Amino acid sequence: MSATFVFAKEAAAPEYDRSLAWAALLLMALGLVMVYSASISTAESSRHTGSNAAFYLVRHTAFLGVALAAAMGVFLVPVRYWQKAAPWLFLGGVALLVLVLVPGIGREVNGARRWINLGAVTMQPSELMKLAVVLYAADYTARKHAVMKSFKRGLLPMLAVMLLVSWLLLREPDFGALVVIAVTTFGVLFLGAMNGRHFAALGAMLALGFVLLVLTSEYRMQRILGFMDPWTDPFGRGYQLSHALIAFGRGEWLGVGLGASVEKLFYLPEAHTDFLLAVIAEELGFLGVAAIIVGFAWIVMRAFVIGRRATSLERYFPALVAQGIGLWIGVQAIINIGVNTGMLPTKGLTLPLVSFGGSALVSICCAIAILLRVDWENRQLMRGFTV
Repeated sequence: MSATFVFAKEAAAPEYDRSLAWAALLLMALGLVMVYSASISTAESSRHTGSNAAFYLVRHTAFLGVALAAAMGVFLVPVRYWQKAAPWLFLGGVALLVLVLVPGIGREVNGARRWINLGAVTMQPSELMKLAVVLYAADYTARKHAVMKSFKRGLLPMLAVMLLVSWLLLREPDFGALVVIAVTTFGVLFLGAMNGRHFAALGAMLALGFVLLVLTSEYRMQRILGFMDPWTDPFGRGYQLSHALIAFGRGEWLGVGLGASVEKLFYLPEAHTDFLLAVIAEELGFLGVAAIIVGFAWIVMRAFVIGRRATSLERYFPALVAQGIGLWIGVQAIINIGVNTGMLPTKGLTLPLVSFGGSALVSICCAIAILLRVDWENRQLMRGFTV
């Protein structure tokens, strides 16, 4: 009697980077829970929300739905079409940055004009501009790869364009978005073979510009002084940071428990947006914060792996887009974490994928979808198919 051996078929390779998708989805799921936890007291006590405790939860859930639907649509678009559309998307972003400064169109909150009122919701052009800039910088670098070593033909045109964008962002003002956009843009140029000396000189210029912006603005100077020692004026310039640090201290290793934060009870401003990480630290402790950092580290690492694979396939625009998205997410996450932990001056930047905010969620989800599309096309080409 002959024995019959049955061998398991080799599992088919996945069509896309599932670990990247799951990391983004888990961060969004955690963000949904924590936005609700951080905003209950604020929503209950506000006339603007109709004293509805679930006001921000409902809105954030709707934003997530729109963002995920947009991401699924974006994933279906071949990367080559994004390259063709990149200059037009960038011009559209510039037009929105101009439009937000027009009285009657741009909405002013706490002295900043960063939003365009669309009725039931508002749109923040600087968030959409982050994605447009990544696509445009990648397209510019891929098209001008042969002259990127030249200052006049390679760097100068992009520098002129970025000075215009910087001026518009400072008019809002939105210094946090400016930092993210500038670092991401010139990071993409550097990865695209910018001259090393030009890059060093540009870095020195950016540092000098930052110092001058601080020295010429009393508001920014107070932010820096409050960051250096928040306890000298804990009820004034150091108020936000001092309460964020208290939240981190209370959380210790495992946190005080979900929903049990004290700092979110009208002590910590912007608890569901800019300082959501402090509430996470208080309620979920070091473990919760570490999980978020690991999630972002994984997304950034996968973005650069996908970009490197695209480079090996001689797909330079997709490679730079993937790495640019990784830079954007990494830089913004680092700044938000640094602000919450007192390692960087207080700045109005949300935690990507986690904090409350419609424009930011739509923009970042579309970026993740483009990243997954680049990876999908890489895998198709490696299997011998065309894209």
